[in-house]
Amino acid sequence: MTNIPQTGRTGRVTGRLLILQVLVLSLLATLGGRLWYLQIRNGQEYQDQASSNHIRTVLVPAVRGEILDANGKPLADNETQLVVSVSRTSLLQQKDGGKAVLDRLAQVLGMTPTEVHDKVRLCDAKTPQPCWNGSPYQPIPVTDKATTQQAMQIMERREDFPGVTADPTAVRTYPAPSGANAAQVLGYLSPVTQDEITAATGADGKSAYAASDQIGRSGLESVYDSALRGKPGTTDLEVDNLGRVQGTAGGTAAQPGDSVVTSIDARIQSIAEQQLQQALVTLRKTYDPVTHENFKADSGAVVVMDVHTGRVVAMASAPTFDPNIWSGGISAKDYKALTSTSSDFPLLNRAIQGQSAPGSTFKVVTTSGAINAGYSYDDTFPCTSSMTIGGRVFKNFEGENFGAINLSKALEVSCDTVFYNIAYSQWLKDGGTKPKAPADWLYKAAHQFGLGAKTGIDLPSEASGRVPDRAWHQAYYDAMKDTWCKQAQSGKNDYATEIAKEDCTDFATLRAGDEVNYAIGQGDTLVTPIQMARVYSALANGGTLYQPQIAKAVVSPTGKVVQNLKPVVQGKLPDSQRTIQYIDQATANVITSGTAAWKFQGWPQDKIALHAKTGTAEVVGKQTTSWFDTYTKDYAVVMTISQGGTGSGGAGPAVRNIYNALYGIQKDNSIDPKKALLPVPQQNLPTFHPDGSVTQAQQTAYTLSAAGAPLAPTTPLPGTGAPLAAFALSPERRVLA
Repeated sequence: MTNIPQTGRTGRVTGRLLILQVLVLSLLATLGGRLWYLQIRNGQEYQDQASSNHIRTVLVPAVRGEILDANGKPLADNETQLVVSVSRTSLLQQKDGGKAVLDRLAQVLGMTPTEVHDKVRLCDAKTPQPCWNGSPYQPIPVTDKATTQQAMQIMERREDFPGVTADPTAVRTYPAPSGANAAQVLGYLSPVTQDEITAATGADGKSAYAASDQIGRSGLESVYDSALRGKPGTTDLEVDNLGRVQGTAGGTAAQPGDSVVTSIDARIQSIAEQQLQQALVTLRKTYDPVTHENFKADSGAVVVMDVHTGRVVAMASAPTFDPNIWSGGISAKDYKALTSTSSDFPLLNRAIQGQSAPGSTFKVVTTSGAINAGYSYDDTFPCTSSMTIGGRVFKNFEGENFGAINLSKALEVSCDTVFYNIAYSQWLKDGGTKPKAPADWLYKAAHQFGLGAKTGIDLPSEASGRVPDRAWHQAYYDAMKDTWCKQAQSGKNDYATEIAKEDCTDFATLRAGDEVNYAIGQGDTLVTPIQMARVYSALANGGTLYQPQIAKAVVSPTGKVVQNLKPVVQGKLPDSQRTIQYIDQATANVITSGTAAWKFQGWPQDKIALHAKTGTAEVVGKQTTSWFDTYTKDYAVVMTISQGGTGSGGAGPAVRNIYNALYGIQKDNSIDPKKALLPVPQQNLPTFHPDGSVTQAQQTAYTLSAAGAPLAPTTPLPGTGAPLAAFALSPERRVLA
């Protein structure tokens, strides 16, 4: 019998097949689960991501808010200009990458092909400016100075200029109402840097700045940048896999920035600037009997302050510049002209950054310190032509000698030797070179007057000045002793080496000569014009130290006051009302019979009481610095001129002309209220309307009493009151004048 083999599977084969089936089923289950996870559970998320792969978001810049003067006139505005822009996406679709288009565009705009090509190239680590720092999908501006004719050529020949547009766009401009430049106060804009973008990046990875943003670089543009800048909008562009734009997919509207209302009065600002400049020009034609040449009068500053609030009505610095030079990007040539040594640095705001010795204007501080130290109002001191201290002769100005006089008379005639005497006596009482718990009344007074520290004004980069007290002497000696001692051992026989020998030995000790010089605002004492304006404002208002302010309010585009910036009290002078009145009378006498009388003959003192202190500060190697610090019941006006001679001679006429404009004082010294530009400081805000229009703040003329106080309002000043006409300033703002 034949055996037939069995064809059935062995157990071994069956096991392997089972394992294979399990593996296949496991793989299918895993694949199915993954498909469910991707398509059902997280399907919407991946769908959104896939959709975003072909969407590119482009930022739409917001219209920047305006900076307005106290009456609603725009100091910084947005002017509608024709901006020619180029789309890189459209250029890249051309066979030559857009070269021919850019060459034709350059010809129309009157630019070189290189200039146009450089404008539209993208910035990177190796590409120098100019280049485009924004999104490659965003239209790149080539010029904001296109003429209507140029724009028409581009738009009528669209086939020759694919991707090129010429659209009206808001561009920052500084219109100078009433001729007010205010360059250092306003500041300017320039492109944001990568470091600033990185620094403004939050935890979510988003930055407050876009790469194409313009931000404030100085002045109010910088301090209030976040409010002025607004919020950019977005446009979503659909692009294909090659990055070519296929259409739009929505977006969000930009929100215009808020506007900042200032206390600056454009009319007074303009006059302050003109008078400062005229003073410089006049002095450069005036002979200096000390140096036997004309005064150089190389720079200066003036501040007009409301003494009751600390608000700045006008602030000018010279030399200055046109802030419009920054609009649309500054050229290398213009930037060099602003920053070179020969330009004398017009970007510097000398009203808050210019530091110099105050000269005799500081004597009001010394007088306060002396009275608080125990001297009486009637104590007399010898006003001799000179005084010898420690073997060194300290001279009175021009060798004057007024005999025995009190502090009030010493302020009136600005007698140096009276203050030398007081300072030397205080130095001895404090222990001389070996002090034991010194009271330092004269130095204490300066700190109580707010000197040696920033005032806190709402402008960037303010200087703090210097009160050279014992702590400063020790700190400065520690920093400089190695340099001084090395110079002292150099073997040279010159003035610098002799001074270095003295300082190497005993600068850490407050010496008699240090305190004597300090008492008359000389030596190492440094102040700024804004500090002195605050000092004299406090004397005018009875002793209150206000924080200087320029901005009064932040207002939304719809006319809502977002922030009302009220006056800030920082402290009080260390004086009784009797002491303030004592100084008040002395500074009034400066005008009628003291050091400023020769420049203020005929001033209507019975109608508008004017108070002043002159200062002539000596500077090693230069002509003297002119200081003239003044106040009335409402205003403090402080002017300083570098290398400008005496206080009254250099700045006196200019300051008088500013007061003439404020109060309407005529050539015959009569007062015409109708011609008074601002007889009392402007306190009210302009009226803002929901449609973006602005009605100028109501101004009122006042009849002055014999003492100069307002009696009763009369009629509105000419040119104010009910709206008469409107003129366009920007798409968002109109001012009714």
